[in-house]
Amino acid sequence: MSRTKEFQELRPLLFSIAYRILGSASEAEDAVQETWLRFEAAPTELRSVKAFLSATVTRISIDVLRSARVRREEYVGPWLPEPLLADPYQDPERSAELADSLSMAALVLLERLSPLERAVFVLREVFDFGFPEVASAVGRSEAACRQLAVRARRHMAAGRPRFQAGRKEREELASRFFDALREGDVVGLQNLLAADVSMVGDGGGKAPQLAKAVIGAQNVARLLASAFPQMALIGVTGEPHEVNGQPGAIFRDRDGKVLHTLALDILDGQIQTIRTVINPDKLGHVGPVADAWAINREVRQALRPTQ
Repeated sequence: MSRTKEFQELRPLLFSIAYRILGSASEAEDAVQETWLRFEAAPTELRSVKAFLSATVTRISIDVLRSARVRREEYVGPWLPEPLLADPYQDPERSAELADSLSMAALVLLERLSPLERAVFVLREVFDFGFPEVASAVGRSEAACRQLAVRARRHMAAGRPRFQAGRKEREELASRFFDALREGDVVGLQNLLAADVSMVGDGGGKAPQLAKAVIGAQNVARLLASAFPQMALIGVTGEPHEVNGQPGAIFRDRDGKVLHTLALDILDGQIQTIRTVINPDKLGHVGPVADAWAINREVRQALRPTQ
């Protein structure tokens, strides 16, 4: 098998590792490309191509994450991962676990870990690498990696919800949510939201965004029921679509350009969190990006009373 073919077969795994470590599709793609360059320049004989490539993309991702964390500390407003519409890596036997590790909620939790903890958790808990492989990938002893894994699991477990909805339940609830959203049905929306639901937007200072998280079923329902019908007046449409393995939607302007994505966290029969990403820098991989500022002005103009 040629080196190129070996790499292409493992590319989905490499991207999936990098994305979970970095929370950025564009940075994950860059890490995978750099991995290819190092693989291309590596000695002809490798004991295990998978081990070499996995270790290489992990080390590159750790380095990128260390520098990215400084930028994220200075980020304008809440930071959310770049939305991913489909994970290229599919393992039918572990699809449920993989989908969970891809969710916005899981990636936000991973942000609390150190780069090494995050890498160890992704390799060990998500992709089931053995500790010898994990140790080789991150450049630490097996004993140290076991300690890192324990700390990472403890942090992740503390932040996870106690009850999670099944796939069918999530899809049915999401369908009702988007029906109520299109109709501007405040009561219908409120009935689907947890009492302490939060709605968080990520504009990064580069697009209109919520000044802070909106908390409470009544507040979120009123905001949604007013905002989305207003945008519909100028041709903005919502296309239900899985986002990071969870129910969500892509919103587009009248020309089909991406305005923002929306992802729902559903547990115990209610929507717990709504996360929207409108930062144009995080949407380019989804498709051509709309001018959110122009749309905001157009909405205001459409709502202005006529003289």
